[in-house]
Amino acid sequence: MNPGSSWIFESVGKVASGKETPAAAPDARARVPSFLVVPSQVKRVLSSPAGAATVKYVGDRQRVADLHHLEVESAVALAIMALFSGGLGWLVAGRVLRPLERAYDAQRRFVANASHELRTPLTASRALLEMVITDPHATTLTFRETCREALEENEQQEQLIDALLALAQGEQGLDRREPVDLAVVVRDALREHEAEAAGLHLDIELVPALVSGDRRLLIRLVSNLLQNAIRHNLPRGYVRVRAHQRDGRAVLEIANSGPVIPAAEIDRLLAPFQRLAPDRLGHPSGFGLGLSIVAAVAAAHDARLDIASGEAGGLRVVVGFPPAGVIEGAVEPAYLAEPEELAQGFVSQSR
Repeated sequence: MNPGSSWIFESVGKVASGKETPAAAPDARARVPSFLVVPSQVKRVLSSPAGAATVKYVGDRQRVADLHHLEVESAVALAIMALFSGGLGWLVAGRVLRPLERAYDAQRRFVANASHELRTPLTASRALLEMVITDPHATTLTFRETCREALEENEQQEQLIDALLALAQGEQGLDRREPVDLAVVVRDALREHEAEAAGLHLDIELVPALVSGDRRLLIRLVSNLLQNAIRHNLPRGYVRVRAHQRDGRAVLEIANSGPVIPAAEIDRLLAPFQRLAPDRLGHPSGFGLGLSIVAAVAAAHDARLDIASGEAGGLRVVVGFPPAGVIEGAVEPAYLAEPEELAQGFVSQSR
């Protein structure tokens, strides 16, 4: 029942029950609409007890019908809102929980891979020691050779633990920062890998470039990139290294020749314990953590990391650091090699 009809019933009921007397006849300026005027015959019927009871009964039934209709509409609206809220909650929860689920899966894979990598040298060392202990014909030379192999397995385990610690430190972020000359870091890393780079052509240009960060992590970043470029190269291939400033930012560029790497594989190689090909599994220090450590250290320094496949194979890596100021004369120059070293093919250019 609409509000107008309810008001009519209430007004008529009051008139019929004698609780309210009809209003005085309106004047011409406030004329009541004809459809609201109750005829005299109806008034006489409604003024009787039976009429008043009838009006009250009809009004009560109408109120019950209105309340039932309101309850039905409210239930329908509540059901629609529940469905809408559930769908919206499922959509939002899916978007929020999906990254968490991927992170959980990645962490679970990382723990499984780390456990496997840590268990492998321990199992090998134990097998070596058990073999020589149970051999009745073992000699002093056999014991020495077994101990040497066990030490090599132990060194691999130490390298893996060191790499895991570097990855954890990079993902944790920086506790402190200090000014570091990127060119000096690159120069020192090249000296450490000089023997490993024998037979490769190194094209190097080093210009002082200041970075605000952790020196140890920066050394690890540069060392991992150089190690990756040197080890996964072609015979008599090349490694091109640049450390310079661009628009006030320190930039490190390392490119190398090597096997062709599909662009779709690059993102996967940034994850821990990921190798491009099975032949990398056999490398003494190839745990598949090099590029993941580089990515973690770059993120800790708010640096931009760009990795792309080389035109003729290999990788081209560019690390752009945030502005950190200008190096003044007190910084050690990034000098790399003596002129006679250039003739040996170790360095093509250094400045």
